[in-house]
This record gives sequence, structure tokens and C-alpha cells, in this order.
Amino acid sequence: MPQPSRAERRRQQRGGAAPPPRRDPMRPIYIGIGIAIVALILVFTGFNAWQNHRTQMANATPSPGPNAGMKPAQLANGEALGTKFIKLKYPDTPQGGRGQTVDGIGCGPMEYATLHVHTHLAIFYNGKQMQVPQFIGFAPGLTGGCLYWIHTHDASGIIHIEAPDISPPQGGPYTLGMLFDIWGEPLTRTGVAGLNGQVTAYVNGTPYDGDLRAIPLGAHQQIVLEVGAPVVPPPYYAFPAGV
Repeated sequence: MPQPSRAERRRQQRGGAAPPPRRDPMRPIYIGIGIAIVALILVFTGFNAWQNHRTQMANATPSPGPNAGMKPAQLANGEALGTKFIKLKYPDTPQGGRGQTVDGIGCGPMEYATLHVHTHLAIFYNGKQMQVPQFIGFAPGLTGGCLYWIHTHDASGIIHIEAPDISPPQGGPYTLGMLFDIWGEPLTRTGVAGLNGQVTAYVNGTPYDGDLRAIPLGAHQQIVLEVGAPVVPPPYYAFPAGV
């Protein structure tokens, strides 16, 4: 009896004369779609991690300075610290915030919450504490006015940063220079807001020798500017609960 040919044996192994199975022509497309979905998930996860890191850094409380061991002075919302030296209710000068964008900082109809942190600023002149005026960054007007993302509510020295993004449009942190530009007052090593003299600066109780305008306005950052002499020990403050 003749032996079946190789082709016949293959047909028998396949179950008769049925044609060999065909590969799905859509398979490469399905694989490509799956790879694209995985890539999108990875990109989204990485972006979320990066955003969370930025938010954590923006809201991080700085390490205590060398005066942290002393009993802090308690801050209270609505209080006034120091001697008043700006007489106007709304202290922003014509060179400062009048509703226009300043240093990329907008003036909006409300307080934003994407970034909501508080810094404290203390100003001394010849050893005497001066008030950081209330309502810096308020721009009243006939249509209700607006409020800058960086502003003060009172004369306690608490600076409110309530912004729609955790970084200004040009990048980097919100800074002390932005506050003074909104206020419309000078900030140099030889004078602060019209108080003239050599300026000694402290950040979180530590001497600061860098650019005053570049000091970041971080969560619970404590900034002290001392104009003239004597230079007194920088105070250490405790923020109100919830601030």
C-alpha cells in the first residue's frame, strides 16, 4: 500500500483538507493600541507624581531656624504688629498694583485655592518694628475691584498667597519681590518701602545674604528685614491655628 505523501500527511494532521488557520490581520493594530494605552497610563501617572511633588514642595513648612528653641510670639489674625508708617487704607502706590498684572501675578475677583499658603514678614527700622500694612494687593474699584494672588488682610505681617497655580506663569516660586512690586514700594539692600538704611535680612532666623527680591514666599516662611541699626535678634512667630 503506497504511503501518503507529505502534503497528505499534513492535511490529515490538520483534520482533513481544511486550510491552515489565518492570522488575524487586526492583531498588530490591537497590539499597537494596547501599547499606546499603557504608555498613556505611564505618562499620566508620572505627571500626577510630578504635580504632587510640586504641591508638597510648595506647601512644605521650612526647617526651624536657630531661634526656634525660644518661645514663639503668637500671631493672631486681625492684629497689628509694630508702628504704623503707611497712612493710607489701601497702601498700593501708583507704581504698584492697580488691577493690572504685576510680575505675572494677576488680580482676580476671588481668592484661589490651588496654592494657599502663608508667609510672615517683619520689618524693623533702627531696631523698632514697623507695620506691614493691611490690604496690600487689594485693588478696589467701581465694579467691585480685585485681589492679587499675593496680599495681606491685616497688619499682622501675615502674607497670603492664594493662587490658581502652585507656580507663577514664568515658573519658579512666588517671591518677596513680587509682593513689593504689587505694593509698589522699593526693596533693596539700602532701603525697604521708603525706610532708608543698610538692610540686614533673616529667613527662618538665619542670616540671608542673597537677593532680597528672590526670597521665596513658602508655607510658614519667616522673613525679617532690619533697616539701619541697632540690629535686634529676629523674632520667631507661631502662626494662628489653621493658617
